[in-house]
Parts: sequence; C-alpha cells; structure tokens
Amino acid sequence: MSRSVTSRSGSVSIRRAVARDAKRLTRLVRGSRAYEGQYAAMVAGYRVGPDYIEAHRVFVAVAADGPEGHVLGFYSLVLAPPELDLLFVADQSQGLGVGRLLVAHMKSEARAAGLDRVRVVSHPPAEGFYRSVGAVHTGTASANPPAVVWDRPELEFLVCADGAGS
Repeated sequence: MSRSVTSRSGSVSIRRAVARDAKRLTRLVRGSRAYEGQYAAMVAGYRVGPDYIEAHRVFVAVAADGPEGHVLGFYSLVLAPPELDLLFVADQSQGLGVGRLLVAHMKSEARAAGLDRVRVVSHPPAEGFYRSVGAVHTGTASANPPAVVWDRPELEFLVCADGAGS
C-alpha cells in the first residue's frame, strides 16, 4: 500500500520497499554527500540487501509524477528494539520536505505497531534535522572503530497512541 502526500518537491508517494529496490537504496546510502570525508568509511561497504528489506519495515519515498523507481529517500523502522535504523534522503531532494514526510510516516507506522518511542543513533551532522522534527536528545553512542570512529548523538521520538507528539 502506498500513500501520497505533498512536499515542496511536489506529490510524493511513500510505499513499502521491495527486494528489487535494494540496489537503488544501497546506491543512495553509499552516494550520500552527508557521508563524504571523515564519515565515508561508515558507508563504504554498506549494503541494503533484499534480506534486510524483508526483515524490517523499509519504506521509500518516490515522486508520484516522476520516473518509476526514482527514489527520493527511504527509512527503515526496526520494531525490536524500536529504532529508526536508516533514514536517507537523496542529495537533490534535501530541503524539500521529503525527510519530514518520511519521519511523519515512520511515526505513524510505529504507532500502528504499538510502539510508544523510537530510538535514533544519529549521524552527527543529522542531529539538527532530527531535533527539528521532534526527536529529543537522550545520550551519546560511543565510537565503534574501525567503521565508526566518532561518538554519535542518541535521540528518541515519542510516539503517542492518540497522535500527540507526532
């Protein structure tokens, strides 16, 4: 099932990812300008495989009027323990509201799954975005060399059953 919403980039459809999306999602992660320089090692060998898509709630945002398969962004919600594992917006789609739409969708999915909160271990430069969409800082995840050689902010989204806090 997909849901269409509107952002500053136009009509966006959010749908469940399928196995054939795996290569596109992997390219989006590995090609993200947010992971250039000191952060490149974290995504250099990262792969979003069909098995990952099958195991988790992975949703993609696509331009409703764009070419089929043109992914604007995606997220992955892990239910146990509740965590926003991945959230990426294509470089050319950043600043257009796609990330906000994905977060709102994630909160809705979390609520439907009966979750009351969702943890995020953020890429350091993304902390401001997460705070701007309602996440609160809860701590710091220590570096985990060799791939992650810096501490990362831990945040949390509160997901209320009545829609408040979303």
